[in-house]
Amino acid sequence: MKTAISLPDNVFEEADSLARRLKKSRSQVYREALREYLARHDPDAVTDAMNRVCAEVDTRPDPAVSAAARRILERSEW
Repeated sequence: MKTAISLPDNVFEEADSLARRLKKSRSQVYREALREYLARHDPDAVTDAMNRVCAEVDTRPDPAVSAAARRILERSEW
């Protein structure tokens, strides 16, 4: 789908420069930028991404870190 948008001159020039540097069309740069913006502002997408990371990483507490935290808390005045 084609659409027309208004951009400040400096944003257009930066996007144009980036497109040349990446050897991509301006349309592709705008498309990728908008896709990234939408993903970052979709709360469900952020949650899904965090869940994928947690599924791949061991999220159990590290015993050494837990022991160190316990020692520090025991020395702290409450």
